[in-house]
Amino acid sequence: MTDKSVKKVVLAYSGGLDTSIILKWLQITYDCEVVTFTADLGQGEELGPARDKALLLGIKPENIFIEDLREEFVRDYVFPMFRANAAYEGVYLLGTSIARPLIGKKLIEIAEKVGADAVSHGATGKGNDQVRFELTAYALKPDVVVIAPWREWDLRSREQLIAFAEQHQIPIAKDKRGEAPFSVDANLLHASSEGKVLEDPAQEVPDYVYSRTISPEDAPDKPTYITIDFETGDASAIDGVKMSPATLLAKLNDLGRDNGIGRLDLVENRFVGMKSRGMYETPGGTILHAAHRAIESITLDRGAAHLKDQIMPQYAELIYNGFWFSPEREMLQALIDKSQEFVAGQVRLKLYKGGVYVVGRSSPYSLYDQDLVTFEEGAVAYDHRDAAGFIKLNALRLRTLGQRKKKLGL
Repeated sequence: MTDKSVKKVVLAYSGGLDTSIILKWLQITYDCEVVTFTADLGQGEELGPARDKALLLGIKPENIFIEDLREEFVRDYVFPMFRANAAYEGVYLLGTSIARPLIGKKLIEIAEKVGADAVSHGATGKGNDQVRFELTAYALKPDVVVIAPWREWDLRSREQLIAFAEQHQIPIAKDKRGEAPFSVDANLLHASSEGKVLEDPAQEVPDYVYSRTISPEDAPDKPTYITIDFETGDASAIDGVKMSPATLLAKLNDLGRDNGIGRLDLVENRFVGMKSRGMYETPGGTILHAAHRAIESITLDRGAAHLKDQIMPQYAELIYNGFWFSPEREMLQALIDKSQEFVAGQVRLKLYKGGVYVVGRSSPYSLYDQDLVTFEEGAVAYDHRDAAGFIKLNALRLRTLGQRKKKLGL
């Protein structure tokens, strides 16, 4: 229901056809002042046209916000998530999910700055993004009004959207007049494609859908070797060259793209209740995920490592469902960050035709003791005979159960 008390709204604005239509629809329906916010998260698009389009649609220059968030995105969102080795339903590296809380946070910051009483987004009423944007908004500004046009308006088809745009003189690129073959979301961590030609999970993803990776079959026949350095759980250098978080991830993306790494064809369970088929490309993230687990393998104690693996699905689900700013996510983050104090060192990897292979790992804090694990005899702090008592103690309950079964003839 339209809230006529809204006087100023901040819109998450890409400059594309849909959000341009939303911009005009807000002006007409709410008779309010619109402020646009466009985030550069490394999606690879020129953002100047978004400013030009906003100006064309009557937005005052002082009400147009375009921010380069690439470093903040990787440093404060991607890296903390990768410390947890987070993967939703075991495989999805959460590229879209982790971008939404940052966009939502900036929407609220701008709303506070300009005195807006509402924020708006272009997420549809069937997807997860509406939940992520709005949970973030309400967590950071409990009294904010959230306007979700796709849940309010009666524009239900591409033809109606085009007709609305033509009626209100919104420029439409020629390639936007027809039905898009699939929907794309991109940032520095990944690109996702879903809908239309991808909706049948029995059909292979067409080659033209891929944008971030070459086919593994077309990747070089010679493997690429790299090293990644880590400090307190975060990647800090590639091949010995120190880099900022965003620069490092961009470099890993290049390496992953050229070696056909990071493609995922997934049918996932959306938070809103339906199953969805998507194709994800996460080239750099796939390399980083493997490298981080490798450095943890020699620096984390067994108990800490196994506890992290136990809480990871819950942590990943919180991010996927939009609860980045929840107390439980922050509590889990504190635990995860504590585990990373000595997760430092270097991992050597081989990249080859779609695969990421760990071929070496070293750390000044390594818990790996060659004297303990060697099969050769030596002066070590381990007596083979101690294993007998260890085994008998652990077998006690199993022997007791076995005796009962024998007594009952089972």
